[in-house]
Amino acid sequence: MLKRPQDIAGGRKHKGRSVVTAFSAQKSQDETAAIRNVETGLQEAWNHHDAKAFASFFTEDADCVNVVGWWWKGRPQIESKVADSHVFMFRDSTYSNDEVHIRFLTAQTAVVHVRWSMAGHRNPDGSPGQPRKGIQTHILQEQEGKWLIAVFNNTDSVPEVSFPTGALQND
Repeated sequence: MLKRPQDIAGGRKHKGRSVVTAFSAQKSQDETAAIRNVETGLQEAWNHHDAKAFASFFTEDADCVNVVGWWWKGRPQIESKVADSHVFMFRDSTYSNDEVHIRFLTAQTAVVHVRWSMAGHRNPDGSPGQPRKGIQTHILQEQEGKWLIAVFNNTDSVPEVSFPTGALQND
């Protein structure tokens, strides 16, 4: 008899069948630590302005959408573009992972959200940039025992405010 997904730890229903997606608590702790090491390594590579080290945390065929929406495809292009950006704009920047949230989709795939902050960068016109904050979304895959970023998306963030109600104000 097929068990219901709720009867299996971490189980999900797929095409009418139960699929087990859980893995041992120890493996989960080990994998979480490994992913946190990727995120720390990415931060350290950025702060050392080492584009080769930065790109080494990505899969060969990774997709990277930077904070202004430029789409870089593959580790070589990611390395090249990060190197170019550190010649001037980010040469003196410091990037910090303020929060890292990890969610496993499978035993070999995880989504990571990183709240970050940055200071010390320059605007394109050369003026000092204002400190900034943002959120990155990474999809990591375990490949041959190593966690790598397959998809990277970055966005600036601003404090959340209430949505307008559409009510007209009378003067």
